Amino acid sequence: MKNQRPYRIIISGGGTGGHIYPAIAIADALRQLRSDTEILFVGAEGRMEMQKVPEAGYLIEGLRISGLQRRLTLDNLSFPFKLIASFRKAGAIVKSFRPDVVVGVGGYASGPLMLAATAQGIPGVLQEQNSYAGLTNKWLAKRAKKICVAYPNMERYFPADKLVFTGNPVRKDIQHLEEKRAEALSHFGFSADKKVLLLIGGSLGARSLNEGMKRDLEKIKEAGVQLIWQTGKFYYDSMVAELGKEPAAHIRMQPFIKEMQLAYAAADVVVSRAGALSISELCLAAKPALLVPSPNVAEDHQTKNAMALVNQGAAVLVKDGEAANGQLVPQALALLDNEAKQKELSRNISKLAKPDAALQIAEEIIKLIP
Repeated sequence: MKNQRPYRIIISGGGTGGHIYPAIAIADALRQLRSDTEILFVGAEGRMEMQKVPEAGYLIEGLRISGLQRRLTLDNLSFPFKLIASFRKAGAIVKSFRPDVVVGVGGYASGPLMLAATAQGIPGVLQEQNSYAGLTNKWLAKRAKKICVAYPNMERYFPADKLVFTGNPVRKDIQHLEEKRAEALSHFGFSADKKVLLLIGGSLGARSLNEGMKRDLEKIKEAGVQLIWQTGKFYYDSMVAELGKEPAAHIRMQPFIKEMQLAYAAADVVVSRAGALSISELCLAAKPALLVPSPNVAEDHQTKNAMALVNQGAAVLVKDGEAANGQLVPQALALLDNEAKQKELSRNISKLAKPDAALQIAEEIIKLIP
């Protein structure tokens, strides 16, 4: 029988919402299983986890770490010094907090923390969100006791005896969306007798998605389609300068959508990047989707994520270049007009959902505590 003192867990990593929100979901699940669990996050200074984690009610320590650029920069020259300093600080954090288990979710801070902890004999768990394993997680795999993955066939990258197929943790409020549809339409000021398109390009935004939508916005207006458009914070001001804050009465343009559960509930079709978190949410929401993989990611992993769904008839692929050059809106409108195809995609994508992923990962973490 496990001791009754509070469990102590460090969760490390971040950099993007695709790492941060699953990490927070795991923390919430750990607290669900044992409310007195003590959790500390370790992230990278200056990255979004330093804001989002405290907003979720958890403590976080920052490491002065960044990634390597593909060109010669001052940041690259300082990288070895940052890595050494981060490893030392990570070691001090581990000694001070004395965790039972450490969890790495990917991102800059995950490497130094997991290395420092496992060097001190602390068991480690990795969570890999993508269908193509990240460099940090592949590097750390030999030190981990368990590796929780979101896609099958990950033994291509990791030792098979360490793998647990859990799926990706996502927010619970995007389940049972039909019950939220009336509230969602009211929230956005939409009519129930017109179709709704949701476009999301990540919290920072996606240039090709924004350009593709802007290019054919008149077609959206002419079709009478209601649009929820997350431009991302990098692009919002320029889009407002060009189009105004409300390009049409039935278009809601926002830098970031806080009420994502209502956006999903309102949507008939979703246009999205193919990040791991987005795909996991779409599976749980069971929404027909056009996936536009970002070409600006390591090893083109978003295309691999998207093809894992496309090959099972669970999504439609639109290439990034095609999205910006006039194919995005016509394909979205065609899908909105094809209810049979929508039902087929919705049925197939729902089969891939893993609603209990966070709890399953939390249980795997707890199994490693003596």
